[in-house]
Amino acid sequence: MDVRIYVGNLNKSTTQDEINTLFATAGTVTSVEVATDKGTGKSKGFAFVSMPNQAEADKAISMFNAYSLADSPLKVNVAKPRVEHA
Repeated sequence: MDVRIYVGNLNKSTTQDEINTLFATAGTVTSVEVATDKGTGKSKGFAFVSMPNQAEADKAISMFNAYSLADSPLKVNVAKPRVEHA
């Protein structure tokens, strides 16, 4: 099962491809989801990256937590489980 990683404090102009390219240096990236505002379609400043195993996810977290991307220090950690709202 894939491990989801939260990537916060993204510059609003950072693209899905840029995140994918960065995280691919740490291991295999199975998906990247940039959170966007439903009304405007603009980035909310965070994303989720999925990697196939814990070892690669841990490597990415250690490599990129506090890493400066587009002049923004990233906040990278294991994503909390999704909470379904009723």
